Amino acid sequence: MTAGVLSLDHVSKSFGPVRAVSDVTFEVRTGEVIALVGENGAGKSTLLKMLSGVHAPDSGRILIDGEAVTIASPARAARLGIAVIYQELSLIPWLSVAQNLFLGREREIGRFVLPQRRLREKARAILSRLDTDIDPGRPVATLGVAAQQMVEIARALSKNARFILMDEPTASLAAHETDVLFERIAALKSQGVGVVYISHRLEEIHRIADRIGVLRDGALVHTGPVGDKSIPEIVELMVGRPIGDHYPSRVPNPGAEVLRVEPAPAMATESKPVVVRAGEVVGIAGLVGAGRTEWLWRLFGASPGLGERVLLDGAPVTIDSPARARALGIGMVPESRKEHGLVFGRSITDNATITILERLRGLGGLLDRRRQIETADQFVKRLRVRCRDAFAAVDGLSGGNQQKVVLAKWLARECSVLLLDEPTRGIDVGAKHEMYTLINELCAAGKAILLVSSDMPELIAMSDRIYVMAKGRLVAEFAAREATQRDILLHASGLERNAA
Repeated sequence: MTAGVLSLDHVSKSFGPVRAVSDVTFEVRTGEVIALVGENGAGKSTLLKMLSGVHAPDSGRILIDGEAVTIASPARAARLGIAVIYQELSLIPWLSVAQNLFLGREREIGRFVLPQRRLREKARAILSRLDTDIDPGRPVATLGVAAQQMVEIARALSKNARFILMDEPTASLAAHETDVLFERIAALKSQGVGVVYISHRLEEIHRIADRIGVLRDGALVHTGPVGDKSIPEIVELMVGRPIGDHYPSRVPNPGAEVLRVEPAPAMATESKPVVVRAGEVVGIAGLVGAGRTEWLWRLFGASPGLGERVLLDGAPVTIDSPARARALGIGMVPESRKEHGLVFGRSITDNATITILERLRGLGGLLDRRRQIETADQFVKRLRVRCRDAFAAVDGLSGGNQQKVVLAKWLARECSVLLLDEPTRGIDVGAKHEMYTLINELCAAGKAILLVSSDMPELIAMSDRIYVMAKGRLVAEFAAREATQRDILLHASGLERNAA
């Protein structure tokens, strides 16, 4: 693969009055990894979309090997050797791996549509560049997230991409899957592929990148070798101010038992009961596919139970629907705020008060709009939601502020138990710090919190106790101050019996 450089030269982009990218100049060379970091709204995604032909810059130039190019569409970007792998993968689940790799390009490879056997052979050759044993004839729907990501990278290679742009590629991966991805990125780098890598997980940057670019408010405020800046220094560049400890401290002060979940009798010898007290954060650790999210959904009444016995304040309860969970004072911040947490196309006010509409009705059962707006305004201020006002649509908020609105609707309900499933996924470091602070404030107010997170340092730092889940069973319990990533992973993978 020939050496080359992909450059942005004094590029700017606005959307109406909002300046998304302001006079940015940077480059990525083949055979290197440059990390782009910044808060949500800093301009990272807009830069990627200009390089991939989704948006055209208002001013400035895009150059490849010193020649100015116009990238008017993603198809044009692909012809120029640029591929993008977005956080939300774009594979067609019911087609095979091979069919996804060459979808719409079969005639580029052969004169007529290729027989499936030959298509698989060509797919296998591409996959071998990533040192992966994925079966090219296997339906994509049967693959895990990490394997699907490898298929996305292979598809980029099948188009002879010289530059691959990755947007939050580890957001849905467990620690060991991230390690595998990093090995594949290193292989791409050794083969002369240039990688632009976007991530909110700053601890990854020093592991994978050669250089780093820091964006703030649309402007590039720093570029340089990745080793020149520590994580606290990078954070300060991103937010424009010192941010203090990444995980704000909290003195544990648990109160009375609020929630107890006992396993079904058939699983009683294999799975531990879970206990959560007032003012306590209890973490649930596990590998991707361990069943953590499914367990939370059952606890919230959104999927059929498996015979677990649930007690609230010592009394047995039946939770057979989210409405019943809500009535019992249980709220859930789901893993996907887009699919399950928010009503897009509606305002902050509508979303923040959706759980208490019956309380906001006045004479004749009509909604008291004034009280609804006052309630929403209260939570916008309390949770420090950055927005024009409470009438703004949630669609236009950053990920961190959307997450605050999801939380607001349960605080408005005055829930005593909060189920938080990956609450900081896809939000920037400043918003994460704010979310951690909110969790601590909720604990101080006596809330009982169950926290699922694939970010192990986050889980250990924010929890008081941690249960480990493997294959749908809770197999171990640790005090967070005594927990190590090694011990947690050994139990999560079922290897603790063989550990020294």
